[in-house]
Amino acid sequence: MRLQVLATSLLFVSNSFGAVIKRADPQFTNGQPIDGKGKGAPILGGTNHQVDIENPDNLAQQSTDNGVVPNLKWRFSDSKTRIFNGGWVREQVIQDLPASHDIAAAQQHLKKGAIRELHWHRVAEWGFVYSGRVLVSAVDEQGKYQVDELGYGDIWYFPKGQAHTIQGLGEENEYLLAFDDGDFDKIGTTFNLDDWVAHTPKSVLAKNFGLPESAFDKVPEKNPYILNSTASIKNVTGPNGELTGNSSYVYKTFQHDPEPVPGGGGLFYKIDSTNFPISTTIAATFVVLEPKGLRELHWHPTAEEWLYFHEGEGRATVFIGNANARTFDFSAGDTAVFPDNSGHYIENTSSDKNLTWIEIYKSDRVADIPLTQWLALTPSDVVSAILKLPIDIVENLKKEKQVLIKGT
Repeated sequence: MRLQVLATSLLFVSNSFGAVIKRADPQFTNGQPIDGKGKGAPILGGTNHQVDIENPDNLAQQSTDNGVVPNLKWRFSDSKTRIFNGGWVREQVIQDLPASHDIAAAQQHLKKGAIRELHWHRVAEWGFVYSGRVLVSAVDEQGKYQVDELGYGDIWYFPKGQAHTIQGLGEENEYLLAFDDGDFDKIGTTFNLDDWVAHTPKSVLAKNFGLPESAFDKVPEKNPYILNSTASIKNVTGPNGELTGNSSYVYKTFQHDPEPVPGGGGLFYKIDSTNFPISTTIAATFVVLEPKGLRELHWHPTAEEWLYFHEGEGRATVFIGNANARTFDFSAGDTAVFPDNSGHYIENTSSDKNLTWIEIYKSDRVADIPLTQWLALTPSDVVSAILKLPIDIVENLKKEKQVLIKGT
């Protein structure tokens, strides 16, 4: 009898939350580092149990993970939000995610009529509208201009130093911003109009604009960043004409066909300089992966891959060489960066919901090398010898990129 009680006590233990943990079963999805095969034990100290449940791979769920891989994930929910009369913004910069050297990003929200004030950057700005409608306005160094309305899926790209502004047109409007420098918040990166005018002598302003000094009495002393206003109703004309065609700052994603996806697992839109010529420093994809689908094993030869997960749940294992690999779990609002040339996949872990994300590269084009295609186009006996696979299996590997593989 005593032996039976002892055996039972070895199989069950209560954690600090009062839950009973059965050590004989894997407990990763319950937020406990227990593999059910004798390894691990319950967490008894302080922890965020909900975060543990949402990130089972941080608890060693993937037995193939190995070595030391830095954190490659940041949740926008962990960012400091700045609120204004007309909306809000929250950023992810290199101080939040030190592995992201190439890209910084933000979520920004504008109420109807609210304006992200006139400004420019030392770096390029890329935007993707995912809710509502916005009006973008920009002027280049030749005095050409563009004023355009954007809705869901539409993209803008403002090259380094181009003057621009954004205004909300719908009741509530929100978009993703990306910049081609991870250290976006350092001084000398963003230049706001009100901030400049407020720090210029009125006598100089009067001389520059040909106006009395009193015209500038109401210029805000503190930069408003986002401010309430009413939706613009004025048309713009100018002697040098509009930015159109290959010079356009705007790309309407869903007015174009997606890229072919032989794997049949979803939708894949590519937006880079090959179809959006002005976008020479930021290349992107918009991806919808079906339930249980897989973004095939691959790597990117030209740049880091920065990601924003918009909908759904997924995971990815990142291999950074020298036997170092780590798996991360993702859900809506997460960002991530996969190091330059690191091998990885992205898997939709849901059985009934799509996984939607955006990939960003500091490059003029999207480029990836898929593992399967590489092996299929290498002498089959060489691959067979290295991986110890039957040669007939190697000879039947798919020679065409699959991109998004249908789930089973």
